[in-house]
Amino acid sequence: MMGHWPLTVLLTSLLWVTCRTAPAECHFSSQALCEYEGRSYSLGESWMERGCVQCTCLHPIGVGCCETIHRPVDFPAWCEVRVETLTCTVRLVQSADPRLPCVAHGNSLDPSHGALDMQLAG
Repeated sequence: MMGHWPLTVLLTSLLWVTCRTAPAECHFSSQALCEYEGRSYSLGESWMERGCVQCTCLHPIGVGCCETIHRPVDFPAWCEVRVETLTCTVRLVQSADPRLPCVAHGNSLDPSHGALDMQLAG
């Protein structure tokens, strides 16, 4: 394994560069093959898997994968995150009515307490 040290550093850097634009969950598998849907990939090549996950071949040491979507982390409890996996887009919506958007910043009053009605009336 000591002989692979420079290669490991290089490949880890490659994975970091590939995933740095989307601070999201990443994972690495030393047992995974550089194959997806019947196609083989070479060192440094990437592919997009279902669920908005981009993987990079790090042969001979494995495969690294990262989510490509940005998930909001600071939003009101009455909101929820919806992910459209076909387009890899994220929407923040009201839990009570997912058709309505949720404002993550600013005046985030819980509509279940009638605060939204007061805000509109005032």
